[in-house]
Amino acid sequence: MRLAIEAVASGEAAGVVSAGNTGALMALAKIVLKTLPGIDRPAMAGIAPSAKGEVVMLDLGANIACDPRNLVEFAVMGDVFARIVLGLPKPTLGLLNVGSEEQKGDETRRQAAEILRASPIGAQFYGFVEGHDIAAGTTDVIVTDGFSGNIALKTGEGALHLVGTLLREIFTASLSARLGYLLARSSLERLRDWLDPRRYNGAVMVGLNGVVVKSHGGTDAKGFAHAVEVAIDMVANRFNDQIRDGLAAMVAALPDASPQSPRRAASS
Repeated sequence: MRLAIEAVASGEAAGVVSAGNTGALMALAKIVLKTLPGIDRPAMAGIAPSAKGEVVMLDLGANIACDPRNLVEFAVMGDVFARIVLGLPKPTLGLLNVGSEEQKGDETRRQAAEILRASPIGAQFYGFVEGHDIAAGTTDVIVTDGFSGNIALKTGEGALHLVGTLLREIFTASLSARLGYLLARSSLERLRDWLDPRRYNGAVMVGLNGVVVKSHGGTDAKGFAHAVEVAIDMVANRFNDQIRDGLAAMVAALPDASPQSPRRAASS
């Protein structure tokens, strides 16, 4: 794993895809590649199915606790990620919270929201969203800390697995159910393909000075191939250069409220 990351650092490789231990991959990548200028902490970003197509989520577990600066940086990186992976010119951004009202949540989220509203991506900032908004597709990007992000991810994975299990039980319960399956087979196969976790395999460790993609350790060849495709998209679309541009625009527009000093910005 370290040799692969060092190949990226030396320029021998354009990116690395690994199905190894997530913590080890992140730790090695931070040591060898280091973070991009202006980025305090890297995050894990991935995509999930929603009622309106697909939704980007970050952080998915790299940072258990975050301050306003981290959440603002995640929003900038999530914006770039959605534009590259989902092909959206101006993706909408939501900050995961315990309620959608502006007064809800802790001070960290309220400060981050205040900065985002005044930022160059303020027009894309929807505001606070709740857990049900992820599957509903209320926004194209869900920004949160790694603690709640990982819980939301695992909850969603469990829900998809439950749906699959229940459908199998329902359509094998009786002869009439089997006949019903035959009639609905083409639609059910489309549903299965849409919910196939291999379609969403490949979480990008955004904010690093190089392209690093984490594949699920239990995936098959199809799932790993998708992770490789994600890495290729990141390289081909100059993902890190676009993050640098996004941060530069943020600092230029908010000279007294840059992502590096959100606490000061929120109190000004």
